[in-house]
Amino acid sequence: MQFRTLGKTGLNVSVLGFGASPMGNVFDPVDENEAVSSVHKAIDRGINFFDVSPFYGLTLAESRLGKALGGKRQGIILASKCGRYGLQDFDFSRKKILASIDESLMRLKTDYLDLFQLHDIEFVDKQIIIEEAVPAIKEVVQSGKARFWGITGLPVRYLAHIARETQPDTVLSWAHYNLLEDQINDELVPLPKEKGFGLMNAAPLLQRILSEEKLPPWHRSPEAVKATQPKLSALCKRYGLRLSDVAIRYAVDHEAIATTIVGMCETHIVDKNIDALEVKIPNELMQEIQQLVAPVKNQMWYEGRPENNI
Repeated sequence: MQFRTLGKTGLNVSVLGFGASPMGNVFDPVDENEAVSSVHKAIDRGINFFDVSPFYGLTLAESRLGKALGGKRQGIILASKCGRYGLQDFDFSRKKILASIDESLMRLKTDYLDLFQLHDIEFVDKQIIIEEAVPAIKEVVQSGKARFWGITGLPVRYLAHIARETQPDTVLSWAHYNLLEDQINDELVPLPKEKGFGLMNAAPLLQRILSEEKLPPWHRSPEAVKATQPKLSALCKRYGLRLSDVAIRYAVDHEAIATTIVGMCETHIVDKNIDALEVKIPNELMQEIQQLVAPVKNQMWYEGRPENNI
């Protein structure tokens, strides 16, 4: 396993991060014992960064991850979030953030988080983030309950905008660096050189489009983007490769991104994802992929308050 430094935190994180959202039955029902075993498998194979949120499975993912990390917390870099608790349940108030860290620590069975993040900041008024949420999460860090703090969200330019004003330790962008999207390069990739934050990428499989799995019914990508899945899968098979393996290797190769977070909760998927780090992508295949996706490149949907879509 390769490791990179997470910006000014100094933390050395595995280039492949364990996204725990599937442990909350976000995609499909999951056997809890298998989910726990998948965490143990990931640790045994070198993954040290685990990312979760109370939003995932409405606290179920945190509870399961806490169970899995029992006796294995040492050496693990553990991240959770606050502010988002349901599809339309957002609360970035100081009172809720200070309560949320205690609730997450209890579910995760630990005394501290390595990273505490404001989750999906684009869904609330900017002033709430700047004037209340950021001071509150800094208060959590000062208390020792978290070592570092960060922001997460979908719109990359808004993340960059808030990062310039608030100086977070980390920024997590999701779904904006993969075979179909590269908008993370526009502003977020250059900015850490100036601000020093650690940059993370999540959802390199674009919520299963860049995999062999059936798409969830709630997927919001345009139909033309979804339609690329079978074409890309067939193209990769011609080269003897799986689409998901190519997608993971492609995303992880971005040296400016400290860790690429992939959702997983089954031991065979953990093995498959880690094995993908050894895949070699032929230049000819990448050229064909780029030609295939060109008509639908960077057609990401938007979520959040309209005024935050900058």
